[in-house]
Parts: sequence; C-alpha cells; structure tokens
Amino acid sequence: MSPTNLVETFPAATPAGSLVFTTALSQGPLSRVEIARRTGLSSAAVTRAVRPLMDTGYVVEDLDGSTPPAVGRPANPVRVNGGRALFIGVKVTADEVIAVLADLCCRVRTARHAPLPGRTPAEVISTVATLTAGLLTEAQAYGVGVRGLAVAVSGDVDRAAGVVRYSPFLDWRDVDLAALMETATGLPVTVDNDVRALTVAEQWFGSGVGRSDFALVTVGAGIGCGLVVHGRVVAGAHGVAGEIGHLSIDPLGPLCHCGNRGCVEAIASDSAIVRRIEEETGRPVGGPAHALELARSGNPVACAAFARAGAAIGRGIGAVANLLGPECVIISGEGLAAYDLFAAQIRDAFATTVFSTAAQCDVITRPLPFEQWARGAAATAIQTFIGSDTF
Repeated sequence: MSPTNLVETFPAATPAGSLVFTTALSQGPLSRVEIARRTGLSSAAVTRAVRPLMDTGYVVEDLDGSTPPAVGRPANPVRVNGGRALFIGVKVTADEVIAVLADLCCRVRTARHAPLPGRTPAEVISTVATLTAGLLTEAQAYGVGVRGLAVAVSGDVDRAAGVVRYSPFLDWRDVDLAALMETATGLPVTVDNDVRALTVAEQWFGSGVGRSDFALVTVGAGIGCGLVVHGRVVAGAHGVAGEIGHLSIDPLGPLCHCGNRGCVEAIASDSAIVRRIEEETGRPVGGPAHALELARSGNPVACAAFARAGAAIGRGIGAVANLLGPECVIISGEGLAAYDLFAAQIRDAFATTVFSTAAQCDVITRPLPFEQWARGAAATAIQTFIGSDTF
C-alpha cells in the first residue's frame, strides 16, 4: 500500500497534546520547561505529551551534534519533525485553483495552478481532484503519507459540517463540499473559509506568531476578516465571524450582494471600485487592473473611487479595533497592489473611528500571494489531523 493511502491517527490527539504540539510547531524549538511556561501546563503534563510524539517521530530533540543528550530530566529543546507527514492545501478563486503540498511544519514542497473551466461544484471538484492526484504522485518521492486535504473558499463556510453555505463568487449555496471531495480524492477533507484559513497560517507562522489578539483583513475581490481572540481563531456559533465586509457604514450607499446597502465590500471591493468609476464617467472599465491604471495616471474619478474605498476599509478596521481591542490589524490580499492610493484614507478613517486606547492597535500590511492562501488551507488540514482546538 502506498504511504499516501495509509490511515494514521495522531498520537497525541488530546487537548494537552495538541497544545504542546502546536506550541512547539509555531514557536519551537523549545525546552520542555519553556513549553510548560508558555502553555500553563505542568512539567509532568508536558513530559507525558511529548513522549508519544517523540516515540512516533512527530517531535525530535533539537541537537546540533556537539551536545550529548541530557542526563536525567530532559533539557534539550524539542521541535516538530516537518518531514513526518504531508498535507495538501487548496485555495479556490473565482477562476483558478491553487494547490500546495506542504509538510507538517507547513513548508510548501511544491505548488500547482489550474484554471477553472467553470464554477459549478462538479467543475471545481474535478479540477481540485486532478491537482490532488498529481500532488499525491509527487508525495510518493518523500516516502511519507498525505494525512489530509483542506479546501479554502470564500463566503459562509460551516467547517464543522463541511458545507459551503453561501459563496457569492462561486454562486454556491449549501454545497456539501467535504463529503464530495472525500469521495473524489479518498482523503480526509477539511473545508474552511479562505480568510479564516489564512489567519491560521498567519498565527502559526506569520505576523501573528506570539500575538494573542489580532485581526487579518483582506482586500481585493471581497473584503474579508479573520479574528484571533485570546489565542483562538474565532469562527462564531454559526461559522460566521469577522464579516466586516458586510458591516454597513452608509445606509444610503450602494447595494451589496448580501442585500444590504453601504457595506464596506459594496464600496471597497475591486468590483465596487470599477462600478463606481463606470457610474461616474459613463464609460466601461476593463476590470480592476484598468481601474488601477486610471488612478495611477491621475484620473480624478478613479482616484476618488480608491480614496472612498480606503475610507470604508479604515472605518471597518476601526470598528474591529473598538469591538475587540486587538494588538494589531494585518492588511493583506490582492488589493494591496493599490495600497498607495488609499493608505492615507485608511489611516485617517481608522483614527477617526477608533475609541480611546483602541488607537494603540498597530495597522500593518503584509502582501500574501494566493499560494500562501493555499498554505493556509494546508494549515487547517494539519489542525484537523492533530485535533487542535487552540487555533
């Protein structure tokens, strides 16, 4: 039997075991004493959690070759053995699928892209299955199994049920994607919102490492937001949380696809900016790239549309800061290509909106290409495999 077809259970799928593992994964190498300090677990509990992880090769002692193993109570740092297992992460956009093969430390080993022939569930599933089959073949060279597949899509996603409740860009409603993908690929499948998946990767490996409270806001085709509160990614009771894109900031504003008026997304998304320029000029705009070109050439209508978008984003971020008081807000997404056109408006609207000490929240930018979103999906596959509820 090929290693990619083997079923393996994570050896420490308990709350303590998952916490120890994810702490070593995101912050290691760490000594057992330091893991205990950072997790709040007793040293004995950490030792019990580490033992089966080391016995099965998921965690190893971090020796440089010059220092012999410690005698008595182990003091050598431990780290996650990234090569112990592989995972596939997939990001679905409106016209393309990006898939990555990542190791247990979420390092991307290889990536593949494929255009979507259409947006129906059958067409997306077929494209994802083809990419997955290719990555499973490549995984055989590593001699370890692929333990899970995760698919990240935009919209309202019920991760627990594996169902895409509503994805406006794919025009899907109530698609049981996890079950369909498991049938198509033979792998355990996790389905999650794309921004939430990206937030997991940022918390483990990016700008969120070491932060207990932060928000990730993505700008581009839509306006998304992932939230980390007290060290946990917030999904909400019904799988919807952090939807600042559908925060109505202007009751008389443009109609949003959600049915409300004046949502941040209806003002600041790529399509909203294009639509605004077309309405003001009476001329067609050939998509977001053309809108950006018009603004950079000094077209006053285009410049005003981007400035209006920045103000809407700034107000949305300010609302997040007021509600949650995060340490920082990370802005990412393909819309960052136009950041210089609306950065000042974001800052000004944020400063006007935030209350009191919420203004201490840092606002930083972090460009992340779509392969990083697929890596975020791989992080959620790892999360499912290790049984973690800490992120």
